[in-house]
Amino acid sequence: MPQIGQPDTSEKPALSHEEIRRYSRHLIMPEIGLEGQSRLKAASVLVVGTGGLGSPAGMYLAAAGIGRLGLVDYDAVDETNLQRQIMHGTKDVGRSKLESARARLADLNPHVQVDTYNEPLTSHNALNILSPYDVVVDATDNFPTRYLINDACVLLGKPDIYGSIFRFEGQASVFDARQGPCYRCLFPVPPPPGLVPSCAESGVLGVLPGVIGVIQATETIKVLLGIGETLVGRLLLYDALAMSFDFIKLRKNPQCPLCGEHPTQSGLIDYEQFCGMPGYDYSPFRGSEQASVPSISVWEVKSKLEAGEDFILLDVREPYEWAISDLPGAKHIPSRQVLDRLTELNRDREIIVYCRTGIRSAEVVRQLQSRGFQRLKNMSGGINAWAKEIDPTLPVY
Repeated sequence: MPQIGQPDTSEKPALSHEEIRRYSRHLIMPEIGLEGQSRLKAASVLVVGTGGLGSPAGMYLAAAGIGRLGLVDYDAVDETNLQRQIMHGTKDVGRSKLESARARLADLNPHVQVDTYNEPLTSHNALNILSPYDVVVDATDNFPTRYLINDACVLLGKPDIYGSIFRFEGQASVFDARQGPCYRCLFPVPPPPGLVPSCAESGVLGVLPGVIGVIQATETIKVLLGIGETLVGRLLLYDALAMSFDFIKLRKNPQCPLCGEHPTQSGLIDYEQFCGMPGYDYSPFRGSEQASVPSISVWEVKSKLEAGEDFILLDVREPYEWAISDLPGAKHIPSRQVLDRLTELNRDREIIVYCRTGIRSAEVVRQLQSRGFQRLKNMSGGINAWAKEIDPTLPVY
């Protein structure tokens, strides 16, 4: 692929009459035209993740006529995905996301070649998977994979089209170390594990990934065509509640170990260790924060309740979550208030902590351990596991 802004003298595939009709609204734009559309047909883009961001990004790239789309995912469609992951439908629940995505994109544009990689992206396979593609779209939701994609793109000399979402806010940028900063220039080190909750724990406005994913698709097309001003050297900040777009100028960090003046890293590393998340679970593209704390199953908790054992069942969810579902006899203290309300907890009694899925409660267990509490356990899977395995009358959310 030519550098941004440089003319492309390579031979491009011809468009069929059907493709000319399909892309006619592109062809009548002088910035794209027949040459630009042919360039898109000759291009290849890898989208890592087919969830909230990957759905709109992948669909609009396919609709735009990108000749080859690669999709990486290792998850199945869940009913909770459908509020925002528009690539998938109700009929796809339980189905591989890649199978669902391939069918949707084939229906959207049969002229696009869709390659799928039904495997986790790791330090062992990333360079091989990314290598054949011109541009990589980072549509993931965790830090280990985000750093992995960035580093692989720097080593391979490819643009990394970055996007991230949280509740009502989103970010986007284009990291291309050949002409600007990389992701590590902006974030040299990842945040401590548990500091930034996932969308599964904090929620996300369903339309938000649509906005950021479309911006990622837009930037990808601009990079491939060499038109306009891309987000290289800029971080876009979107606030859906304020309906505002702000920009932060980014500069290359001369001390960056990947793209700085004196690079110290020449290959991929252990990104789970780098992000402080050993034992990382790639399958749903997010980590397993529950693994490092003492745990107890919902069935064991049920047995202890039925036996009348003396323990504290601590619910650390937010009040609006308690309104959805609750366990009788539980003590309610939101996770953000636990350290301020330690006097309400008896150190001599066993404390079993739960939240929605077990992630926040695991962090609360660690916080209590650091304050000297010893008789602690995290209820694996949280109240959702209770609803699925013990009491199906409770809603799963």
